[in-house]
Amino acid sequence: MPANPLLGVFFHWLGGFASASFYVPYRGIRRWSWEIFWITGGIFSWVIAPWTFAGVQTHDLMGVMAQVPGRTVGLCVLFGMLWGFGGLTYGLTMRYLGLSLGMAVVLGLCTLFGTIIPPIFQGDFAAKLLDTPSGLFILLGLGITLLGIIVVALAGARKDAVLSPEQKAAAVAEFDFRKGVAVAVFSGIMSSCFAFGLAAGEPVKALSAAAGTGPPWTGLPTLCLVMFGGLITNAAWCGWLIVRNRSAGEFIGRAGPAADADGAPPPLLRNYLLAALGGTLWYFQFFFYTMGESQMGRFGFSSWTLHMASIIIFGTLWGFAFREWKDAAPRVRAMVWFGIFLLVFATVVIGYGNMLGSHA
Repeated sequence: MPANPLLGVFFHWLGGFASASFYVPYRGIRRWSWEIFWITGGIFSWVIAPWTFAGVQTHDLMGVMAQVPGRTVGLCVLFGMLWGFGGLTYGLTMRYLGLSLGMAVVLGLCTLFGTIIPPIFQGDFAAKLLDTPSGLFILLGLGITLLGIIVVALAGARKDAVLSPEQKAAAVAEFDFRKGVAVAVFSGIMSSCFAFGLAAGEPVKALSAAAGTGPPWTGLPTLCLVMFGGLITNAAWCGWLIVRNRSAGEFIGRAGPAADADGAPPPLLRNYLLAALGGTLWYFQFFFYTMGESQMGRFGFSSWTLHMASIIIFGTLWGFAFREWKDAAPRVRAMVWFGIFLLVFATVVIGYGNMLGSHA
């Protein structure tokens, strides 16, 4: 099956929409502490969804996993654990900065490190990016992506600089710019490790293909390994918070220390359903990511840039939907839309560069 970069871009957009949307159901959860809904949704993100979809789409999943070299398993899980630090602080970033500004800062760093480090690590950075017209187009697209991210982040900073504490709290209940940016920087660096985990899992894709799995699905077993690493980190952190905050009773409907607790028990069915939806949406970003990467040919590493750009696009749109920008000046809102335009244009440029490479 030949590569189809345009189809790959479409899949990356679907993944970006899923990622940008995962926190929306979490906003509807009531009387649960952060650590309760985060680990509950995470069980769906890191265990149930990966193994379910890999089991359905992979030929002989258990047989493939049994053949994976121990070193490959270790690297995938290790990078997944490092990514887990980024994932759990990603949720805190949304909490402190809101959807649009938080995503811009986190994913800007994610884009940079996750795109350029894998080919540097593999020793073919120059061959892939500097020595061919297609590679140069991809570099141009990466530069436009970073410019778009900077524009969106600057717009967010300008918006927040002129708002009163009351206006900030109305848009983002726990807004804290300094704390949010510090968490976002850490999250962006650590989150880029997911790209390294996928690169380490290339032997798994080869084994999956050899077992008869179709090209769009060969990356699904790797997700099981990387996300298991993420589960280890997040479960350890959330477990510590549950013990410290004594919030375990919220799992079974007891009133706990949640920020919005009013003495009434949590609505369990509603909370579990919303956590399941949010967690599954979180997984779907990578489900579609692997499908998109399978269509990018030898320039699959640029998939990370496309993925990050699409998340910021849809995350910013959600920010407008939730009126996070309602008090911003018109020129600041125009600045945001210009940043979104740059990100959309960057995906076109990167997609064109991949198309050139696939026809070379």
